[in-house]
Amino acid sequence: MNLSRRQLLWASGALGATAVLAACSGGDGGGGQAGATGGASGKPRKGGTLRVGALGRAGAITRDPHGVQANESDYLILSLVYDTLTVPGAEPNTAPRLAASWEPSADLKTWRFTLAEGAAFHDGTPVTSADVVHSLKRLRATPSGASRLPGIKAENITADGDGAVVLVSDYANAELPLLTRLTTFVVPDGTTDKDIEKAPGTGPFKLDWFRGGNARLVRNADWYGGEVLLDAIEVKIFESPQAMANALLAGQIDLASNAGAVAARTAESRGDVQTVRRPNDMAMPIVMRTADGPFADPRVREALRLAVDREAMVEQVLSGYGSVANDILGTGDPAYATSIPQRTRDLARAKTLLTQAGFDTARTYEILTTEDIAGLAESATLFATQVREAGVKIEVVKQESGVFWDETWLKGDLYTSYWGTNDSVVFFASKTMVSDSGQNEAGWQDTAFDTAYQKAIGTADEAERTRLLQDLQQIEYDSSGYLLWGMADGVDLAGAKVRGLPTLPGYGRVQLEKAWLAS
Repeated sequence: MNLSRRQLLWASGALGATAVLAACSGGDGGGGQAGATGGASGKPRKGGTLRVGALGRAGAITRDPHGVQANESDYLILSLVYDTLTVPGAEPNTAPRLAASWEPSADLKTWRFTLAEGAAFHDGTPVTSADVVHSLKRLRATPSGASRLPGIKAENITADGDGAVVLVSDYANAELPLLTRLTTFVVPDGTTDKDIEKAPGTGPFKLDWFRGGNARLVRNADWYGGEVLLDAIEVKIFESPQAMANALLAGQIDLASNAGAVAARTAESRGDVQTVRRPNDMAMPIVMRTADGPFADPRVREALRLAVDREAMVEQVLSGYGSVANDILGTGDPAYATSIPQRTRDLARAKTLLTQAGFDTARTYEILTTEDIAGLAESATLFATQVREAGVKIEVVKQESGVFWDETWLKGDLYTSYWGTNDSVVFFASKTMVSDSGQNEAGWQDTAFDTAYQKAIGTADEAERTRLLQDLQQIEYDSSGYLLWGMADGVDLAGAKVRGLPTLPGYGRVQLEKAWLAS
């Protein structure tokens, strides 16, 4: 996978949110935790070490909180040691963390973030606005900084006294607070590239040691965010979900993070293993190029959407660990348009549309895919089988990951893609669908969609913005280049004694500060 793709996938996790316009505080603290995972009950207790397995590769290890974390293991460690301004929440799905509240100007361009009282680094030094400004500017200066803080130039990140930070956007943006989730890790003012790995954090755990991608973290008893119950968390890196699941079944770890459906099936018969399912975790859309080529005619794209048996896709590709989708990205967004009728299979209508469009059914077309994640290539194969019943012949071509992302992504006529943290309609609109987006996967250009997007992000009233987002999603449903057949659940496996695990999708799974171990 090339660097730009890694950066964009990272940004997907960072921007998956619906912003809260009014000054915000409280909420569920962003945890989305199951108070008693797996249906067990009991009073939370202090103590114990949680042994966590997380995916990663030795060659991709990083300790830089503002770098590109290709390893889930690295991000898990960083997210427990360092705090971001906000974190994923349930309702609303942007929750306070190092920023206790935020408030916009009337024109939605200037946002003031007030820092949490009592926030301090692990060495005891209080956090100030200078630390946050330094950290955000350092983040903005990275190769992916423009996508992590879009519309915000470094000179427009300023301190307002010691306890507040002001961000000024180039354009009205009612969704700006969502930019501060997940990547805005704060380090002390003056931290340089040379000493970044030793920079103290402000998070619920302190780094005890780090070796070869594995780490031990100990409780931060003075954390401003509330009581932390675990004595420690030990993170172990695994290169495959199956190896991680095997370690859990053997009692070598207590939690297998993002283990996936295959591992979940393996553990189904084990009474001593809990399965935590997090809906709307991963989208694996099929991308149809709209700018030119054989799928440019909207009638052809509609025909392919109607030729798919979505229930069968979910059952066979995801082993039932997922849900049917409706060709609209951002399924976990509270503003998701559930009023739009669910597309169902209609082969007769698909054949009619193909005939009307003059589609060449004598030709064989290719769908390009990779095996980057479980189920991706399988989805292409089942798709090809299903659309053949409508008269469309598709050959599945598997490409090596680097070739795919360098030569096919953003260019191919028909290919698979995938995205994590799918709780924001606006994120996908801004990054992959507006006409001038840099990652326009389908080459889609639609003036009505662009207009609807600009109106939505420039509207302060939440109810009116939600209505405008319904209009935007209707256009996406009718004519975009996406065929989103289903959503994969996130699946974590845990030992019988583990409690309080997060249930949020995507990168919400790393919020382990409320986890605890039963006796």
